[in-house]
Amino acid sequence: MADKAEKGQKSWFDGLKAEFKKIIWPDRKSLVKQTGAVVAVSIVLGMVIAILDFIFQHGVDVLVNIRF
Repeated sequence: MADKAEKGQKSWFDGLKAEFKKIIWPDRKSLVKQTGAVVAVSIVLGMVIAILDFIFQHGVDVLVNIRF
């Protein structure tokens, strides 16, 4: 029974090793380009969210302070 478990575990690790060999890692130029794109999009999206948050906060403050 222990032999079967060890064999199954070994074949699982062999399969994992084989899958890792199939990975195509990006070259340095591509990696830098994609990283820059992710950082730029994150900054722009953060700015958009901050601006929308400011607008909504200001709008809620105006609605709360209305006197009838």
